[in-house]
Parts: sequence; structure tokens; C-alpha cells
Amino acid sequence: MSYIERDTYGMYKRYDSTGPGPETMGASTLIGNDVYNVQEEDLGDIKEIMLDVASGRVSYAVLSFGGFLGMGEKLFAVPWAALKLDPVNHRFILDVDKERLKNAPGFDKDDWPDMADQTWGRQIHDYYGTAYPDNSRLL
Repeated sequence: MSYIERDTYGMYKRYDSTGPGPETMGASTLIGNDVYNVQEEDLGDIKEIMLDVASGRVSYAVLSFGGFLGMGEKLFAVPWAALKLDPVNHRFILDVDKERLKNAPGFDKDDWPDMADQTWGRQIHDYYGTAYPDNSRLL
């Protein structure tokens, strides 16, 4: 299901300067959105959006990949900056091939990493080729 289909408030009815659109989107409409790569391979879907509360930034999308009916699926924290919206197909694009994603650092749904750990964060950003945000978190 795409963000268009999850839009219970009608916020995406228009994509003009008078309403929300691809530049500003409701987080709840993005959970469950499909993620594909540039080769048109299905990489999974967004399970959660992680916010850095202190800075007000979106940090990661938690992507699920593999498994069947939730069994054996692996979760990945993908830097938000690594995802690009595909407004034509109402999904996200992650420029990584399927095999690289299979080998990406991931985690089990019962054992989440400390996403505030800067060492972990830098490793994730390095893996996906995105810049780690500056260390100007508000304390």
C-alpha cells in the first residue's frame, strides 16, 4: 500500500503549493511503503521511521527484507538520506543492489541496536554512502 492509499486526511489530493506533497509528507502515511532499487527489484517495505528527537531530524527508515509472513525477516536501519521518493510509482528508491542489502548490517526485531550510538551511526552511513549528520545535537 502506498502513501497515497494511506492518506486518511486527504493531504495528498493536490500536489501544488497550497498543500502537502512530496516535499512535506505525513510520517504515518510512509510506514508500509515499498522500497525498490534502481534495477526495479523489490527490497522490502518501511516498517518504522526513526526520529532524532533532539535535533528534529528524520534519522533512519527501518526497512524489512526477506522472510515470509514476518518470520525470518531481517530489519535494516537505512539513513533517510539514502532513500529517494519515487512520486510516479508512490514508493521509495534505495540505490543498492539486493545482494548488498542482504549483507548490510541488520538486526532482529527483538534485538534493536542503540541508534543514538555515534559509532553505530557512522558505520551505517558509511555502508550506504551517506554523510553522517554533524554532531550538533541539542542536549
